[in-house]
Amino acid sequence: MIYLDNSATTFAIPEVREKMADALSVHFGNPSSLHNMGMEGEDFLKESRKIIANTLKCKEKEILFTSGGTESNNLALIGGCDAAKRKGNHILTTPIEHASVSEPIKHLAELGFETEYLKVDHEGFVDLDDLKAKLRPDTIMVSVMAVNNEIGTIEPISEIAKIVKANGNTLFHVDAIQAYGKIPVNIKDGIDLLSVSGHKFHGPKGSGFLYVKEGVKVNPIIFGGGQETGKRSGTENVPAIAGLGVACKLAIDGLSDNIIKMREIKADFRRNLSKIDGVSFNGPKDDEKLAPHILSVSVKGVRAEVLLHALEDKGIFVSAGSACSSNKPQTSRTLLAIELDNALLDSTVRVSLSRFNTKEELEEAANAFAEIVPMLQKYSRH
Repeated sequence: MIYLDNSATTFAIPEVREKMADALSVHFGNPSSLHNMGMEGEDFLKESRKIIANTLKCKEKEILFTSGGTESNNLALIGGCDAAKRKGNHILTTPIEHASVSEPIKHLAELGFETEYLKVDHEGFVDLDDLKAKLRPDTIMVSVMAVNNEIGTIEPISEIAKIVKANGNTLFHVDAIQAYGKIPVNIKDGIDLLSVSGHKFHGPKGSGFLYVKEGVKVNPIIFGGGQETGKRSGTENVPAIAGLGVACKLAIDGLSDNIIKMREIKADFRRNLSKIDGVSFNGPKDDEKLAPHILSVSVKGVRAEVLLHALEDKGIFVSAGSACSSNKPQTSRTLLAIELDNALLDSTVRVSLSRFNTKEELEEAANAFAEIVPMLQKYSRH
């Protein structure tokens, strides 16, 4: 098996599984219990919170544990806008956000908030002049993803943050689900809210966190026992949080070397694919502005779903767009927003790496593309 769908999910590494097993079966107390078993459970939370805070160079109290990226995005947007609604009701975002951002924003629009979408260019970059033009005194939230999950564009977050912060009290939310553990993330750029999901970098599914800058108010969207300083009620998923801390530490400790490795093997893979007639690539042409782990590949004359299954027959796993919204193929909002040729909208697959993929795997995958694509193109012409 050659697994190249790591933007959809990754396997949990042994160190994570071992930590989770301990929290599941040995030190399994409820962190809210007052006895020693409860204190042991609470120790797992403290340990992971400290690890994560160290990776972001923030305060431990600024980390809120969630069930993953979707909940983090929902809490940041719905909770953040609800808390700020006395200051205004205008929200800015982009047309290429993940559904876990775009859907909460649609919900906020239904509640009476005014939402606007920023322009993006053909490589997926936010138009900074458009951002300056659309910011208003009543803009309470700007939400921009750090790395696009389909085409890998690394947005100029620090530049966006400077523009947003010059607007006064506007909150800046960053969906860092495809960025954390893959590229450097700097909250000091001016980020107020940052969403992360553990299963994107070899942590457990059902784990994640939201960074909330000290002084930023976020109203809860889940009510109950008042856990996570009242912002996220519910008994904490201690095993997942314990595993998340381990995954965070290992991902960030090896980040520089992992970036170099992924960029190198992806560059070779891209060169090999470029030799195939009808193959083109989406996203930034400058490799430094493209996430090291994502490559969007369009294949003229071949439907993405057909290519995906043909590769699967050879034990190679890629995806057709984002895997998180549905298991049914649908036209990508991102590809529409960058104005990809209509003929390629349903002919685009995403290849996404992890730090554990090898040069040999990518060479074998490229050979499979070279064998399969001409055959499928010939078949489609008939």
